[in-house]
Amino acid sequence: MSIGVLAHLFGRLPYRELAAKARLYGFQHVQLALWKAVSDVDFSQKGKLSPGLAMSIAEAFDKEKVHISVLGCYLHFFDRDEAVRRNNVERCKELLRYARLMGAPMVAFETGSLPDRDYTEADWQVMKRVLEELAEEAERWGVFIGLEAANGHLIGTAEQLHAMLEEVPTSQIGVVLDPGNLLHEGNIARQEAVIEEAFRLLGGRIIACHAKDRLLQPDGNVITKPAGLGQMDYNLYMKLLQQYKPEVHIIMEEAAEEQMASCKSFIEQIRNQYSVL
Repeated sequence: MSIGVLAHLFGRLPYRELAAKARLYGFQHVQLALWKAVSDVDFSQKGKLSPGLAMSIAEAFDKEKVHISVLGCYLHFFDRDEAVRRNNVERCKELLRYARLMGAPMVAFETGSLPDRDYTEADWQVMKRVLEELAEEAERWGVFIGLEAANGHLIGTAEQLHAMLEEVPTSQIGVVLDPGNLLHEGNIARQEAVIEEAFRLLGGRIIACHAKDRLLQPDGNVITKPAGLGQMDYNLYMKLLQQYKPEVHIIMEEAAEEQMASCKSFIEQIRNQYSVL
């Protein structure tokens, strides 16, 4: 279970500099979100990728002995504006087409959210159809979709993600598990049950994981922190991860550059307790 990092935690940089920075900080792999992390190519609209550019990005990371474990796709996939939604779907399809040329086995995303969180059955059905379409594209190009549940999103719980996977029964869709995304003010007091349920429902479908932390504040709010600086039960997380998915890639979130070494070490120390069993 090697530890990687979100490439955009280094800021937006030329992709060769991003690769070098990841290597400098001791990471073996990254989650690369092109339009959040790369500054020397404008990926804000679809159509910029080509085999040559994709291979150039892969070569830049290969040179630094860092691979791209996940292509991140931060888009809204059930947007009620059909034109916006179609553009987002096409942008994701472009990533699916070129992922393998960048060495990435998957394209990962959350569903998207609404400010009022007033989700309807129609939203669910739109998301289902989008996933079916993207899964077909993923199968065509031999890559996975990594679907992630996030509190407040249309798919916000392990139970909801499990339900969607049941409704879209394809082996092209796996789970990017992030317990930090599942913990909030209403359930952090019973986090053990929340984490165990996530593994029970989704453990067999996990293809990558995220690592951040959650902290209950004195005022009752739960905030996000870098790994090791909150209250999330990392012993339970790493134990279950080793049990269900040994050697799965873990991608660190949230940490500032000056925190990366200590947060990475924190995860590795706990992980190593279980990986030797």
